[in-house]
Amino acid sequence: MKVDFWQLSRDPVEKVVALIAQRVLGEGERLLVVSKAGDQRQAISRALWSAGPDSFLANGEADAAGADRQPILLADKLEAANGASHVIFADGEYRQPEGFERAFLLFDESTKPAARQTWSALDAVDGLERSYFEQVGGKWNKLR
Repeated sequence: MKVDFWQLSRDPVEKVVALIAQRVLGEGERLLVVSKAGDQRQAISRALWSAGPDSFLANGEADAAGADRQPILLADKLEAANGASHVIFADGEYRQPEGFERAFLLFDESTKPAARQTWSALDAVDGLERSYFEQVGGKWNKLR
């Protein structure tokens, strides 16, 4: 299991979700994006549909018909009706990602203390690989 911590500083959460989603789908995997905030999920959905000039990232809400067929599912809880192997916690709140291969915790200054606590709490988890990413000059760098 891998958990990636992404500290948001310059780009909004929806742009970072789209960046990660492109990579996950490029690997042939499915994705669950979790946020309690409906307005944040709507902003993420819009960003995914307009991810690039020649592409879009199809997505849908977990409570909509056909949710199981969506490559990217947006939800307010950690339930992957689409069989996702990867999950993004877009609202900065970590949940126990059992059954997922990889989790991404996106956090900003307001959720940074909780992210630090989560990082420390995961120290004791066997078989868990953690990484930390920070945006420097517009480019994402893996620092740990």
